[in-house]
Amino acid sequence: MKKRLLLATAGLLFAHQMLAATLGMCRGEYAYCAASGAVPTGKTITVNGKVFKEGMAICPILKGDALADLSLMKGSCKAPPGKVWVLFTQMSQVPQAPTWSIAPAVTRSFILTSTPESEMSNMWSFLCDRQTATVNGVALASCYGPLNQSPWAGYHVVTGEKIVTQAPVGATYSVGYPVRS
Repeated sequence: MKKRLLLATAGLLFAHQMLAATLGMCRGEYAYCAASGAVPTGKTITVNGKVFKEGMAICPILKGDALADLSLMKGSCKAPPGKVWVLFTQMSQVPQAPTWSIAPAVTRSFILTSTPESEMSNMWSFLCDRQTATVNGVALASCYGPLNQSPWAGYHVVTGEKIVTQAPVGATYSVGYPVRS
């Protein structure tokens, strides 16, 4: 019994250290995709050796401090010229499509199925291309990331899992994350 408890504790500490070592705070410009949907690009994207269908989301560019998974960003918050990273922070309101006017960031959940309106995407800590034009004074980015991939564990999210998002009802491939019970 003690041996199992020790192994479980060691496993949890190792997992915590691995996660903590990859998380970081970045300061500056970033794309906020938590309230966006995505569309499939017809391409694939490989994340840590796993292949996923790729999606593209249009996201507003914001400024400030935000959470990053530095393991996907080559250890640096600095994006290449013409690019911006997708990062996350808690927002109560954010510019949202289609007008990019500021609106409340409403968190909702849904169950993943096989229709575009009930599937998800992960854009967190992936690169975006800055768009040249602004809409309603909001700078936008075209962001690319995996469809139906967990941002926490990297696995393929499967039908029946609960997804949390701030994307509006009806958005396709809502940017979000799974919550396992």
